[in-house]
Amino acid sequence: MQTKPLVGVSADRTMMGAHASHVVGEKYIAAIVDGSDALAMLLPALGAKQSATDILAAVDGLLFTGSYSNVEPHHYGGDASAPGTLHDAARDATTLPLMRAAIEAGVPVLAICRGFQEMNVVFGGTLHQSVHAVEGFNDHRENKDDELAVQYSPSHPIQLTEGGLLQRLAAGANEARVNSLHGQGVERLGNGLVTEATAPDGLIEAVSVKGARAFALGVQWHPEWKHADDALSTAIFQAFGAACRDRMRIRAGLAAASAAAL
Repeated sequence: MQTKPLVGVSADRTMMGAHASHVVGEKYIAAIVDGSDALAMLLPALGAKQSATDILAAVDGLLFTGSYSNVEPHHYGGDASAPGTLHDAARDATTLPLMRAAIEAGVPVLAICRGFQEMNVVFGGTLHQSVHAVEGFNDHRENKDDELAVQYSPSHPIQLTEGGLLQRLAAGANEARVNSLHGQGVERLGNGLVTEATAPDGLIEAVSVKGARAFALGVQWHPEWKHADDALSTAIFQAFGAACRDRMRIRAGLAAASAAAL
């Protein structure tokens, strides 16, 4: 009998030498295994080769990870990217349709950084490709010359939306401090998304899906980094894990009912 929920973790497609490979950062895996008390399964970026229907029948939740690549701008009607911008067409072809199908099916979703941006695109929103180049916004990128501990340290406060999901996870707090390691950001919010937090410059930092059947949260920062050392990060992964366990019980009940009907 399955005792822990199974969470699919989105992978990037990249080349390792001459070989196409699918990779997931260990920090995401650890946050699912330890923070959500769940089993983590790498979800390769194979696009239509693995149908969303089959994937959703196998998992109890989905984590859409951050990435060095950007969503290709044709998915949201944006201008062509600057030369040298890293894209991952295979990931786009996998995550964008899968996220929409998962939310509609009531499968819990947690989306981080690139995943957060994917969520906005899925719901018809648009992205700033270079937030730091837009008048009125701060530079939200990390200094890549810094040590990881500095890159992932809290960078700025966020204002939590009154009565929102994120504020409830933050035990009613009005603010939190988060890290900041992104160049892109939300330009126009997608239809059906609710702002859960904003940065001091007004940039949207977190969203939820209005009327979602299950947990559906996207955050621009990286709560997976040393999640156990931060109260809000801990609460996010615990809540996601609880939603995945609820989904596991639903799947088990449907399977039992189906077997009994035979």
